[in-house]
Amino acid sequence: MRTIDKSRPVMITGATGYVAGWIIKKLLDEGFTVHAAVRNPGNRASLEHLDALAEKSGGTIRYFKADLLTEGAYDEAMKDCELVFHTASPFTSKIKDPQMDLVDPALKGTRNVLGSANRTESVKRVVLTSSCAAIIGDAKDCMGYPGGIATEKQWNLTSTVRHQAYSYSKTVAEQAAWEMVKVQERWDLVVINPSLVIGPGINPDATSESFSLVRQLGDGSMKSGVPDFSIGVVDVRDLAEAQFAAGFNPAAQGRNIISAGNTDFMTLSGYLLKHFGTAYPFPKKIVPKFLIWLIAPAAGFTRKMIRLNVGYPWRVDHSKSITELGVQYRPVEDSIVDFFQQMVDNKVFTRPKK
Repeated sequence: MRTIDKSRPVMITGATGYVAGWIIKKLLDEGFTVHAAVRNPGNRASLEHLDALAEKSGGTIRYFKADLLTEGAYDEAMKDCELVFHTASPFTSKIKDPQMDLVDPALKGTRNVLGSANRTESVKRVVLTSSCAAIIGDAKDCMGYPGGIATEKQWNLTSTVRHQAYSYSKTVAEQAAWEMVKVQERWDLVVINPSLVIGPGINPDATSESFSLVRQLGDGSMKSGVPDFSIGVVDVRDLAEAQFAAGFNPAAQGRNIISAGNTDFMTLSGYLLKHFGTAYPFPKKIVPKFLIWLIAPAAGFTRKMIRLNVGYPWRVDHSKSITELGVQYRPVEDSIVDFFQQMVDNKVFTRPKK
């Protein structure tokens, strides 16, 4: 059990990212000094939303230049820190080379961050943001789990660099982290495994794939219908609370599924339709699986992905996060509505349906 000295600075990677924003807000509101590792500290425009958080809080933020693929890049930012949050990892569907665009940054980045932890005598704990994708590769995998529900005990054994490359990248990165923690005893590792993260961002212009998916529910891209695609979701604000607890609760340990509920695209669309009415072209029906399978390549999906996911329930057990981290999940409906409202306020949708 590790007790973290709250007078020490706390380091976070991927500081300008969607997930990191709310963790940083929590830390600053609690009065911490945050060592924020970013690609380009000189790009002040990209840091304005974080500077604004610091100005309104009792904490302090300092920026450090660091790159995931550069060994030793996090040494300076990690100096004097007992706690490290590693959130940086690409999450995008716009990829040309899965190995280069997803796997290398996730795997090499994790090894580089933990390599810095090995060299930094002050570090006591690393909180790694992994994913439920490291537990479930395809929804059909759940059929092989006890009761059809995944727990922290399961690992994604079906994804590869050619099939579900993002899920594969999260799996191999987390596996590498567990291997690295085994060979030393100074710092421990707590892993957070969130499902799809939704909810308003600290930076409304964030580029997370979550924004893209939810935007498509309201911009007409899915007005003809959605596939019967089962997913888990969690509010980014609840995720930040879970991350904070994972960092400072001495008893926190192991993997931790963070997911508010098991849902699907049609249910999410229904919540939006309930709150925003017909102002936006929300999907109102499910597209048959055989049609999705036929058009999959044109829509940017593989037919294997459709075959192994559409129509299968995706389910996880989040009880450990409640009993051990004290997470209190807000309703999924509130999260998706708040998320969409931020997009409306930010004028993401320029031509709402009349």
